[in-house]
Amino acid sequence: MAKIEEKISAVQNDIKSTPGLGKSMAKWGALGAVVAIPVPFVGPIFGAAAGAGYAYFKAKKKA
Repeated sequence: MAKIEEKISAVQNDIKSTPGLGKSMAKWGALGAVVAIPVPFVGPIFGAAAGAGYAYFKAKKKA
């Protein structure tokens, strides 16, 4: 359980220390949610998570 908490903490620190990353994650998360609207119930949730994850990995790849 400690490894998950450490990973979450590392991601939070990355978001805080990288200017514009949170804003980018919000934009991509919203786009993912909109694209996944046709999938009932959990579609927008997974779409938002996928969009935010894409923005995070895109920023980490660039750094």
